[in-house]
Order: sequence, then structure tokens, then C-alpha cells
Amino acid sequence: MLITVDEIMTLFGISRSSAYRIISDLNQSLKEKGYRIVQGKTSRKFFYENYYIHNPEAGHHISV
Repeated sequence: MLITVDEIMTLFGISRSSAYRIISDLNQSLKEKGYRIVQGKTSRKFFYENYYIHNPEAGHHISV
């Protein structure tokens, strides 16, 4: 349901602050659409859709 900062860090191989920035940007978009948000986490489905990840279980690291 929700994806955490640690999962995003692992997927992209990025720092904690960069992962929090991604979550913050996604949560802002969700908030503008009228959804309620949880600080420090974001919708897993919305994250995958916005970063074009179609099969998240296939691998744990994505090259960017």
C-alpha cells in the first residue's frame, strides 16, 4: 500500500535525502488531487506509475 524511504533508496541507489524529496514531490501531487497523505511514505501504486516501474518484484535495483 505505502512505499517507504528505505525501499526507494534501495530501488534507485540514492541517498536518504533524495528519497525523501521524491516522496515529498509525490505526496504534494497526491495532496493537490485531494488525497490524504502520510509524511515519510507515499502510495506504492502512485510511485510505480510515476516512475514507470511495471514489474517491481523483478529486481531490487533500477539503473537511472
